[in-house]
Amino acid sequence: MRADGRGPVVVGVDPDPGRLAALAWAADEADRRRLPLTLVHTQGGPVPGYRLEGSPPSWEKWRDDLHTAGNEVLERAVAFVESRRPDVDVSAVLAEGHPAWVLAEHSHQGSLVVVGSWHLGAARELFGSAAVALPLTAHAACPVVVVREAEHTSGQPPYFVVGVDGSPHSAAAVDLAFEEASLRGASLRALYVWHAPLLGALDEDAAVRECRRLLAETVAGRTAARPEVELHHEVVKGHPVRELTDASAHALGLVVGTRGRGGFRGMLLGSVSQGSLHHAHCPVLLVPRERAR
Repeated sequence: MRADGRGPVVVGVDPDPGRLAALAWAADEADRRRLPLTLVHTQGGPVPGYRLEGSPPSWEKWRDDLHTAGNEVLERAVAFVESRRPDVDVSAVLAEGHPAWVLAEHSHQGSLVVVGSWHLGAARELFGSAAVALPLTAHAACPVVVVREAEHTSGQPPYFVVGVDGSPHSAAAVDLAFEEASLRGASLRALYVWHAPLLGALDEDAAVRECRRLLAETVAGRTAARPEVELHHEVVKGHPVRELTDASAHALGLVVGTRGRGGFRGMLLGSVSQGSLHHAHCPVLLVPRERAR
């Protein structure tokens, strides 16, 4: 961590050389924030394509082969960053263990942790042994950014979307959303999505007025601190996940707060943050409860 208290941008490096979206996003973000970039590649077993020839190799040989392959992955990643953002200070870490655990540890010294995903909408991606985003976000001490590998086209003029519900989690998300919008010269759309209860509201108009009050209270003061960010805020009716993901279809990013839980056995996040990972097509910036504190 730097003397000013700002930690590096941390990015998980995929062994597939074709998966570069998260690495590119992290390099660009480190350059914008004038922060160092830490590349982390983790290993927990033989690399894909490893074959036993003859008798089983010794543990030392297997581990040496694993480390050699891991170092090659990191060398390629460092070269990519240096060619894309030559002014960024880059370091590389080869670690052993589950990626979510390793990256969660690095989050305690980082400003952001960035990971990639091909299709988080599939249950096997979200909950399989190789899943990273959910357990990482449940335990990270800094915001986590999930970047899809699929091509995403942002609209013009550029904008971010942030979900607000009046909680400390969403207030922290609003802070990060203003920060990101300012860094990108983008506007910000703050949405409070009111979802009618199953039995219906006794006074729907009063409920919506309360939502507007909470929304205005949450964003109050932030426009004065960042007057360069054009803010649009509104209360909409519908399902929060659907409304937020629809609103952010062509956004630079969707920012939401999370409610992570202790212990990997209890790694479930709030339904909105989970749903955003399922359905959003833009990068999703998840602000864990640690930042809200």
